[in-house]
Amino acid sequence: MAITHNLGFPRIGAKRELKFALESYWKGQSSLDALKAVGSELRQRHWANQSKLDWSPVGDFTFYDQVLDMSFTLGNLPERVRDLSGDSLDNYFRIARGRSATDRVCNYDVQASEMTKWFDTNYHYIVPELSTSTVFTLDSSRLLNEFKQAQCLGVKAKPVIIGPLTYLWLGKTKDDSDKLELLPRLLPVYTQLLAKLAEQGAEWVQIDEPILVTELDPTWQQAFIRAYNTLHTDQVKLLLATYFGQLRENLSLACRLPVQGLHVDALNAYNEIPDVIMELASDRVLSLGIVNGRNIWKTDLLATLDWLEPIHRQLGHRLWLAPSCSLLHVPVDITSECELDTELRSWLSFALQKLNELSVLSAALNNGRQSMETELRDNQTAIAARKVSTRVHNPAVKTALARIDANMERRTSPYSERACKQHEELKLPLYPTTTIGSFPQTEEIRHIRNLFRRGELNESSYNTAMREQIARSVREQELLGLDVLVHGEAERNDMVEYFGEQLEGYAFSQFGWVQSYGSRCVKPPIMFGDIIRPKPMTVKWIQYAQSLTNKPMKGMLTGPVTILNWSFVRDDQPRAVSCQQLALAIREEVLDLENAGVRVIQIDEAALREGLPLRRAQWHEYLQWAVSAFRIAANGVRDNTQIHTHMCYSEFNDIIESIADMDADVITIETSRSDMELLDAFDHFNYPNEIGPGVYDIHSPNIPTQDHIIHLMLQAAKRIPAQRLWVNPDCGLKTRAWEEVVPALHNMVAAAHKLRSTI
Repeated sequence: MAITHNLGFPRIGAKRELKFALESYWKGQSSLDALKAVGSELRQRHWANQSKLDWSPVGDFTFYDQVLDMSFTLGNLPERVRDLSGDSLDNYFRIARGRSATDRVCNYDVQASEMTKWFDTNYHYIVPELSTSTVFTLDSSRLLNEFKQAQCLGVKAKPVIIGPLTYLWLGKTKDDSDKLELLPRLLPVYTQLLAKLAEQGAEWVQIDEPILVTELDPTWQQAFIRAYNTLHTDQVKLLLATYFGQLRENLSLACRLPVQGLHVDALNAYNEIPDVIMELASDRVLSLGIVNGRNIWKTDLLATLDWLEPIHRQLGHRLWLAPSCSLLHVPVDITSECELDTELRSWLSFALQKLNELSVLSAALNNGRQSMETELRDNQTAIAARKVSTRVHNPAVKTALARIDANMERRTSPYSERACKQHEELKLPLYPTTTIGSFPQTEEIRHIRNLFRRGELNESSYNTAMREQIARSVREQELLGLDVLVHGEAERNDMVEYFGEQLEGYAFSQFGWVQSYGSRCVKPPIMFGDIIRPKPMTVKWIQYAQSLTNKPMKGMLTGPVTILNWSFVRDDQPRAVSCQQLALAIREEVLDLENAGVRVIQIDEAALREGLPLRRAQWHEYLQWAVSAFRIAANGVRDNTQIHTHMCYSEFNDIIESIADMDADVITIETSRSDMELLDAFDHFNYPNEIGPGVYDIHSPNIPTQDHIIHLMLQAAKRIPAQRLWVNPDCGLKTRAWEEVVPALHNMVAAAHKLRSTI
């Protein structure tokens, strides 16, 4: 009998219940007990959603981030929070965001820990802080309490933890020490944790080691052998979970480790499965990730069965079926999407539907296809309809792609010549100040947009209301003394969804929310067909904003790579082709902005690195087409038009040459949480253009001081000439409140003035 299980469930809630509970607590509007009650109710509901599975995960729920949860379980807390008062969740939130609800009374301002992307996804994790003095001590209370809750509800529960090697690999040392030297201190704590789970009745523990799909040097490979020989126990069975890629040179290693089961992402590692079956010991479970945990298209059940049936005959009860990875990366339920047309909705599968697909596949394997005849027929009808739909392919787009040539990627002149013309045009001071694009999305703004979306506000009234909000943003920026202004993006619901709504080939969900970090959720648009821009998307708003000021006004666009990586992308053509289609659409918008008199245009590529393959051997191909797409979008403008781009919360040092190849005149980039760590790349690489290292951590409510900003900028000036430095936040300000933004930007502008006086 094939066994079904899940690696993780979306924790935010079908209606974003966790988001609203968190933000209510952080604002001091609800109690900690109320927040914990919401968490408990969500866990119960999610286990009920997974009741058809043979095993359900426990420990996948978190109030902010699963890596931060693991840091608390291991007792690895930064020294700056250890002696602060309050519930353990208060310290938890201090590490995640710099402040908890009780800090309104206690007046604690703590530096938030660094945050970066979880492998090649848009989920952000809190980076563990490590050093030679790190001491690990077990705190299993959270996981044991949730396991006990599941047991009391009759859930056949499988605790989920991050493995020791992946935990160390994700962490950063502050003293350049070797992270693997901490492994002997870490393993006893894991041994204690497994013993406690076994004592409480756990039969299986899922231990996630996704770094096995990355290139590991021999020392890390040997560390795996050492670690799992230590963790091997007869008290509890270990299911080692890998995902997001192929095992390749780590395949034999993964199969030899002394664990009772191995999970492999069978979508990415499809061709490796025969070798895994051959190398895996005959008493080990093989879990195959056969349903896509990162995209929302239906699984072709008949094709999957054709592949699975021989494996099932060979493995029998040793075969487990699961999604490819945690379902954290997809929305909860497609049945709520009443506004999606029937045909398109029939092509889609969200978390609950993916679990149902697992159940259908399992039943068909265990009881024969005839037992699931209706379900299989309905699935095949939807799969076939999508393949032949005229909504998917547009011949005009294919013709436009064929016209792309190398000249479309080139600016007329090199940066050194363009810079002179731009400086003459814009007349900016040293250390020019700007922001990344968005200003606070207040309740008033969201209410206006909702009224308009529901048809309760006509277009004329909506436009008037949005112009009032834009005017406020411009007025505040002029009062603050910023040098290059933005219109504030009041009209935009999301930096990707806003553009997708105006492009043919996209569809949109109402409730397709996915967690990005903490309480921050995004609703990725669905790219189902060829992309066309029917009309200008941003020009009227930027023109209006420019009419309110004599200062330069940035046109604000999202770049093709970021739109691609933050969408649910069609899976019937290469991603590079979809990205080229987006690049052509953004290029048209850039040229329309320039023709409207806009001389500064920012094309955000926040997700450039996110799409980077996990293996370096595949980087070149991705970076080649990703950088090409940006250049196609950006490089049709005249020399005196200044192109900006923005990137945030990823490791960029190792792709700095490709970032330079983008040839943006100015790049703004996150550096505040990492204390300008990014700029280490410039010790060995002469970055040719202008750069704005972020000095205001907008993901924390803390307000940076003038001295802190000056300190960061002086660090930057050691690597980049002051003549090529900008002063800016590290990301957009939409999630912050005006009472935080105004004093923070005041300090930023004051810091820039002081820096100018020292030149």
